[in-house]
Amino acid sequence: MSAAHRAERRRPRLDERGAVTAEFAVALPALIVVLALGVGALGSVATAVRLQHSATEAARLLGRGDGGGLAVVDGVGGSASVERVDGLVCITASAPIASALPLAPVTARACALDGGR
Repeated sequence: MSAAHRAERRRPRLDERGAVTAEFAVALPALIVVLALGVGALGSVATAVRLQHSATEAARLLGRGDGGGLAVVDGVGGSASVERVDGLVCITASAPIASALPLAPVTARACALDGGR
């Protein structure tokens, strides 16, 4: 290999200058969108878990005859409705997701034996 050929090989081509910058400028907004969607999904799952736990606790409390069961759902920032059917007390709770993205509220349902009547 001649010295001229090696020197030509080491020099970057002028038409490829800035290619990495352009690729980075395209990839960075896509990465930010993916991260925002991931954070929104994690927030949605966390809200759903908290809401399911509070709905279960509220159903158990109402099943025992404790009237403060719905306050547990209010503590999560949600609303709930009570339904008593066939010896069960069922709670259907929903809560909005605290996010900058416009996401639908999550819903949870829990039932317990209605022994407190």
